[in-house]
Amino acid sequence: MAPAKKKTTKKSAKKSAKKTARKSSSKRKSSKAAKKKGGFFSRLIAKLFKWGFVAGLWLFIGLGLLMAWYASELPSVTKSMVFERRPTVIIKANDGTVLDRYGDVKGKIITVEDLPPHVMNAVLATEDRRFYEHMGFDVIGFTRAMVVNIKAMSFVQGGSTITQQLAKNLFLSRERTIKRKVQELMLAFWLEYELTKDEILSAYLNRVYLGAGTYGVDAAARVYFGKSARELSIREAATIAGLLKAPSRYSPAASPERASRRTKVVLQAMVDAGYIDQSEVDSYKILPPAPRRKPSSGETIKYFTDYVVAQLGDLIGTVDSDIVVETTLDKDIQEQLEISMTKALLQYGPERNVEHGAGLVVRLDGAIVGMMGGKDYGISEFNRATKSIRPPGSSFKPLVYLTAIEEGWSIDDTIMDEPIEEGRYRPKNFGHEYYGEVTLYEALTMSLNTVAVNLMRDVKPDKVIDMARRLGITADLEPDLSLALGSSGVPMIQMTTAYATLGRGGLAVEPFSIKRITDVEDNTLYEHEIERRARQVVEKSHISQITAMMESVVQNGTGQAAQIPYPAAGKTGTSQDFRDAWFIGFTPRYAAAIWMGNDDNSPTKRLTGGSGPARVWRETMMRAHTKRGGPTFSNFSGGNFEGGFDDFLARILSEDDSSSGWGWGFGRKRVPEGEEFTPLGRHQWDLNE
Repeated sequence: MAPAKKKTTKKSAKKSAKKTARKSSSKRKSSKAAKKKGGFFSRLIAKLFKWGFVAGLWLFIGLGLLMAWYASELPSVTKSMVFERRPTVIIKANDGTVLDRYGDVKGKIITVEDLPPHVMNAVLATEDRRFYEHMGFDVIGFTRAMVVNIKAMSFVQGGSTITQQLAKNLFLSRERTIKRKVQELMLAFWLEYELTKDEILSAYLNRVYLGAGTYGVDAAARVYFGKSARELSIREAATIAGLLKAPSRYSPAASPERASRRTKVVLQAMVDAGYIDQSEVDSYKILPPAPRRKPSSGETIKYFTDYVVAQLGDLIGTVDSDIVVETTLDKDIQEQLEISMTKALLQYGPERNVEHGAGLVVRLDGAIVGMMGGKDYGISEFNRATKSIRPPGSSFKPLVYLTAIEEGWSIDDTIMDEPIEEGRYRPKNFGHEYYGEVTLYEALTMSLNTVAVNLMRDVKPDKVIDMARRLGITADLEPDLSLALGSSGVPMIQMTTAYATLGRGGLAVEPFSIKRITDVEDNTLYEHEIERRARQVVEKSHISQITAMMESVVQNGTGQAAQIPYPAAGKTGTSQDFRDAWFIGFTPRYAAAIWMGNDDNSPTKRLTGGSGPARVWRETMMRAHTKRGGPTFSNFSGGNFEGGFDDFLARILSEDDSSSGWGWGFGRKRVPEGEEFTPLGRHQWDLNE
């Protein structure tokens, strides 16, 4: 048995040796593979480091070349500073007070030493708290801004320093490119090297845009607060500093509520920066509330100033330098027009479905002294006094009657007032009242539609249109019988011109709003020429008759709500379906038109010209004449009247039947107070037209 056992042991030993050899070989192979693998990663890292270094080197060289290229432009850039500023247009009223400014306003040059410390502190607290510490670029501020922007996933904060902003304002355009940003940073470093911190801050405060066309804190202080930047209070300084974020949005002129909220934010920032105490901010927390918005916001003056600015190109060509425009506007008359219209819109608006009102007051020499193009310029900039084309209704009738007088009719001639049974056009009188045989005087007083249409049929539409053209109406007029009732649209300024021509005794009137234009050195660029002798477009004897009839409208007819204790003539007007309500009239000094209605041409609830418009006209004319001391001619400059002012005044005030000026006589006396006027002793009529 022993040999067999021994044989088995040898076989096992061989097998064991083979296994050991295989394991040893496997270990050697694994070790070699590991070494090979480790070498690959080492070589890969080495190669990456090598090529990364090369790429970094080339990138550094490329950036250096790019920076050098950008820097090569800087000498030429710094030679010509960019400061885009539109010329300033200052518009003044007839008393010399400033009505408005257009373009860009630049104040006096100031330095940091000129200003109270809180002005600079307000700016630094909001724009660059480490201004006196960094060298043109604030790493901490930039990093903070980027973190805030990333969290908000939008551009919430900017990281530019005051020096960077000045560099952009002084030398660069508003183009947003990498090139401009790099140049801005390089220029910021250059400015820090060339200037002191106070010089940089002073330059910034003189150049920065602060809304309303103002550049620099001094210009902003004068426009917003009417004072020099040297006189700004802490709260006012905070308001101006708040504009830096968004000048138009936080303008105290455009949005007092937003400006107030922004001011509080700036004041709190000044506390956080250690410039002022919390107790001082607390004293500002009780701010007066913003005034409740009225139908007329007081911004209606913009209708007039826009109208003035639109004429500058025709008068002096392209405006390429600062100018001063002296206008004809009378602030007292303008104020009364706004107050009266606001009151009327509050009274009649909801009750009669009236949304808008407009008014125009013209001196009889053509000078525009009051203009209200709508109830609120902030809501609508459309000027209804100059651009809107609305049917004047019965206020057009005087032109028909004047044409008839020119064709041979007389104030005392009679005509039948009865329903029209012939033809396709068959208008009716207001209230369907008819009075039979009436004089022209009575017919216009009562505003009888059938009489106006029959007169139009007699004299023909073309002759009425010719009369309108002579009186200053250039709008398209349809040559049909409905024109007698004012069916064609006419701009308010043209209707006012026509009435001013009547008030001026038939002498042509050309409305104007600009008296003089000068540059900043008071050199005259334009001056309105005073009319030495106006054209006589209608005979005075004809004017005197229509004036007498229109005076009766005010004293006895549909326009009684417009009565004033001075000579006054006028006519109410109400268009079809009560869409437009007018009163237009004149005195020895002024002509004025008042309109109320809706922009969408929707009907009002039976609003007539004898109600709201007549009352606005009366209140405005009372203010105008009371201011001037009554109906004399001491301030009148209406042109040449044959016989002189004394003769004209005598004709105006005459009670004699032979008078040929204002028709106070003609066999008609005003109805005593308390009595009603009944034509021919037969009927009464509805004064609402």
